[in-house]
Amino acid sequence: MIVAKALQYNGKSNLLDFDEIEHPISLQLGGDDPKVLSEAAVIGEDWGYDEINLNLGCPSPRVQSGNFGACLMANTDQVAKCIEAMKSATNIPITIKHRTGIDNLDSEEFLLRFIDQMDAAGADRFSIHARKALLKGLNPKQNRSIPPLQYKKVAKIKAYRPKLKIELNGGLQTPEDCTNALKVFDGVMVGRAIYSNPLLWHQIDEIFYGENAKTITASQVIKGIIPYAENHLRKNGRLWDICKHAINLVQGVNGARKWRNELSLQGQKRNATLNVLEKAARQLEDAGL
Repeated sequence: MIVAKALQYNGKSNLLDFDEIEHPISLQLGGDDPKVLSEAAVIGEDWGYDEINLNLGCPSPRVQSGNFGACLMANTDQVAKCIEAMKSATNIPITIKHRTGIDNLDSEEFLLRFIDQMDAAGADRFSIHARKALLKGLNPKQNRSIPPLQYKKVAKIKAYRPKLKIELNGGLQTPEDCTNALKVFDGVMVGRAIYSNPLLWHQIDEIFYGENAKTITASQVIKGIIPYAENHLRKNGRLWDICKHAINLVQGVNGARKWRNELSLQGQKRNATLNVLEKAARQLEDAGL
């Protein structure tokens, strides 16, 4: 199974029609209060989400100040209580996304004990970012690259607990990376690599779900988001809220940088209209993209 963080929503999107979604949608929550989390999980289930995911991976100082994210890995009993509360309050899977450890709590034995305790509490799936988090000295961006990837450690955990559903996250850059990882793990989670180069992944449904091959061009993508942008503008949103997520569509071809710069410049204007996206789509279409 492929799980992309880009498809995880922190609230019900007013642009999203749940009846049209074929693949599961996960709601990710952060917190340390079992009662509050269980209430939020119930709301998520009522809204139509297919699973609730507890964030135990974010190491940012702001998140730490709220006592959730990666720092909670140091308080396994509290995490277990949170999972138990959400599990008992809902009928959908409760999953967790976490690191291999934090600071000095990063041994293989610690990770195995942590997973065993969360499994006993009712966790249905483990999405493991194969890096530990350093809670002091590194910012969130550095924590996504400086601590080394430890795929072998996560693979050992899967070997020790073959019946558990374990996903690999971190450092997966291509569909081929995912295919190789799926020989060992039950799933993969890809986020920033998809966001950074989205069209590289256009064959995902064909490769992993056996769907018919589709030809997807950058111009088609831009045309496809125009209705979303129109809806957003109608609700007093800014065009840049939409445009900024399309900047990485075009890479490695002549004129790509110029196209990105123009979309960025025009899209950020306070009174930018749909004409910006319409022009961007025409430019790509004229270039055969």
